[in-house]
Amino acid sequence: MSTLMDLSAVEQARLIRNGEVSPLEMVEASIQAIEARNPGLNAVVLKRYARARDEARRVDRAAPFAGVPLLVKDFLAEVEGTPLTEGSRFLRGYVSPADSELVARYRRAGFIIVGKTNTPEFASKPTTEPELFGATGNPWNPAYSAGGSSGGSASAVGARMAAAAHANDGGGSIRCPAAWCGVVGLKPTRGRNPLGPAYGDMGAGLICEHVVTRTVLDSAAILDCTAGPDAGAPYYAPAHGGPFAAEIGVDPGRLRIGFGAAPVFRAEVHPECVRAVQTVAQRCAALGHHVEEASPTADAGRFGEVFTTIWLAMVAWAIRDWARRLGRTPRPEDFELHTWKMFTLDETRRPSDLFLAIQDVQRMAREIAPFFATYDVWLTPTTTQPPQPNGWFDFDPAHPKQATQRIGDVPKFTALANITGQPAISLPLHWTADGLPVGVQLTGRYGDEATILKLAAQLEAEMPWIGSVPAVVR
Repeated sequence: MSTLMDLSAVEQARLIRNGEVSPLEMVEASIQAIEARNPGLNAVVLKRYARARDEARRVDRAAPFAGVPLLVKDFLAEVEGTPLTEGSRFLRGYVSPADSELVARYRRAGFIIVGKTNTPEFASKPTTEPELFGATGNPWNPAYSAGGSSGGSASAVGARMAAAAHANDGGGSIRCPAAWCGVVGLKPTRGRNPLGPAYGDMGAGLICEHVVTRTVLDSAAILDCTAGPDAGAPYYAPAHGGPFAAEIGVDPGRLRIGFGAAPVFRAEVHPECVRAVQTVAQRCAALGHHVEEASPTADAGRFGEVFTTIWLAMVAWAIRDWARRLGRTPRPEDFELHTWKMFTLDETRRPSDLFLAIQDVQRMAREIAPFFATYDVWLTPTTTQPPQPNGWFDFDPAHPKQATQRIGDVPKFTALANITGQPAISLPLHWTADGLPVGVQLTGRYGDEATILKLAAQLEAEMPWIGSVPAVVR
């Protein structure tokens, strides 16, 4: 079990392709790892073992990832015949009637879905502590948060229950948990991966789909299997000239890198996060890149109101959409207090407020764009804080605004790429003295995953993290 689950997805696929391990044996190794490690983490909330075993026996051996286990986040992506809750009591009893397009592409690539991972209710927080399933622990210290909203996926991959897990990102939900769990999290360019058939545009283009992995190559190789618009997609990312995986190991050349330790949208940054980005900036300079302190600019004063308007609208839309699909009337007891509060706050806003907010974020994207005409990459911390204990985001009556501020501040570095649609990747390049991971983020030009993948792979070779093993695996 430990030997096979220590391998990357690409390495697992190679073993299966060479006949050294069967798809069923690889799936059994993942199941054993989940059974051994999940009780202390609560990362996997739905097990799909019987169907996974059956699918492993019938998988197309010619597929690039034939027989490789995959976990799917319990949000947005639907797996035929499998419950979907999105972390909410409101979806009780719902079973997906068909695969979403992304899941269909995972299957065509040969992945075997062994289970689903935990998420906050409607993926609305940067921590994974839903009332429905309970908190997910961080594999480096289970008392700490795994981040969110893809915390279950990041925790499971960090704990080596699978080499890859599906994740999605509307403000940092791939990258923030990747940073806190010590794994790789790429948010692709807007429209690179499909959202259909149920959805086209989500959150005015904020939300995108991909995976968390332990290596840069895995992230690139899986993107090769899923990238491309589906029928009727409202966004179409510029086509890439070849396989993303072929970029790994290619010399990125001398890049112009601007680095910043303060987010464009104003928040206090923990010294460990500052130290992390400064260390990586120095390493990039030693590798021959042109590195200087520089950051894009935008109307930071408007950001909080604008992002809040879109986020409230998105949560309220999700509830109304599910109410329509399920034929149910939303009631307060069906939701967490935080979610219900967002739903009712939405009623205080006018429909035109959303269009004004969309106009403002598009204006911000244009304010930010000139920076990337000068710099190839913006290098920052991924989050404003290192991992924090579970409960750190809870409402405290003595400090009524504290929870809202923390929820809003942690993803301040990541939200920029959701606004602009640009690709960004979080890499586990720093650890605190207590042994907790701190992510560093590379943001690239729109449509240019290639540059950040090349630089990410170069840093992975220079500052390797793959040998760092979390507490739950030792």
